[in-house]
Amino acid sequence: MTVTRLDQGQRHRPRMAFLKKIEALMMEMQNPDTGIKTQTQKVMITNIPHAVTGNDILQWILQRLQITEEEALHLGDLFVKYGYIYPLQEPKNLTLKTDGSLYRFQTPYFWPAQGWPADDTDYAIYLAKKNIKRKGILEEYEKEHYNMLNQKINYKWDFVIMQAKEQYKAGKERKKADRYALDCQERAYWLVNRTPPGMLDALEYGLDRVTDPNENKKKTIDVYRREIMYYQQAIMKSRVKSSVSLGGLVKYSEQFLSNDPILSGCLPSNPWITDDPEFWDLNAKLVEIPTRMRVERWAFNFSELIQDPKGRQNFQLFLKKEFSGENLSFWEACEDLKYGDQSKVKEKAEEIYKLFLAPGARRWINIDGTTMGITVKGLKHPHRYVLDAAQTHIYMLMKK
Repeated sequence: MTVTRLDQGQRHRPRMAFLKKIEALMMEMQNPDTGIKTQTQKVMITNIPHAVTGNDILQWILQRLQITEEEALHLGDLFVKYGYIYPLQEPKNLTLKTDGSLYRFQTPYFWPAQGWPADDTDYAIYLAKKNIKRKGILEEYEKEHYNMLNQKINYKWDFVIMQAKEQYKAGKERKKADRYALDCQERAYWLVNRTPPGMLDALEYGLDRVTDPNENKKKTIDVYRREIMYYQQAIMKSRVKSSVSLGGLVKYSEQFLSNDPILSGCLPSNPWITDDPEFWDLNAKLVEIPTRMRVERWAFNFSELIQDPKGRQNFQLFLKKEFSGENLSFWEACEDLKYGDQSKVKEKAEEIYKLFLAPGARRWINIDGTTMGITVKGLKHPHRYVLDAAQTHIYMLMKK
């Protein structure tokens, strides 16, 4: 479907496969025998034929699909947002209200999957007709579109105005009920296909595309060069057999099974079930004597040790004996930089550099020249991850 925006020209969106599933449900919903029974309903002082209530739509979805009420309401909202059902009482609000609010089924000709282009000329005629009817009173975004289209298709603006006047004149000759229903239908159609600012665009598909994704473009040498580079890098990536990967997952699950309090239970009691907080007390972050299970977990891998506050505390004591306690302090400072206050990033980065990395620093750490060069260059424009290279280097040193 082709949709025009103010900022750019045509935007092409591919057809969404799930619309066919919605349309199958819509056909069932309108079945004379098994669908929703439509009837004449009064809107203000006008009798509108073939109307249904929002509650009837919700109840039909619940009975037909046997899903929860929340899911049924979401599906009903999709029916309205995609323009398969349009509201009669609040045509500006494309949501399904589960009360006595009235709706009508959209003509299949205007269903999104039909792919009929909602082009500039049709939209210009609609806005011109609305402008005539309301004597110049349009929404702000409609005024912008109206002026933009006036400039864009100025060469056939006389045709647009003539068609708008003819349609307005023909509409006045219809019955009041038909005129009201058609106005709601048309407004809902353009709300779906030319979404107002701030309103969710139901037809949006993936990233904004300014070209047709199905269009066959001529590939340049640069495009082929990038493709070759991409495939060369993909070939160089290591691959793991699914059997090896699944074996690793099984091994990991078996290793951590006994340490999972939900799967293996809690000792002395389960605090999620009872009111006994002893489990939390025994496993506090910096408890004086850690449990045996907790200490055994430190042996699984270095990551488990360094992520546990008590394990990190004991590891720091070991590093001090080895005269390398500054390594763990630097790693902790980098973690604080990553996950701390954004307003203090620059200040913290400078403090870490002066304390650990600058020549003659009080707690100088030993990193190679390449890593130091990357770090110093990055500190000219500090951010949360500016010390990642140095932190990774120190992490591997501590791990060994």
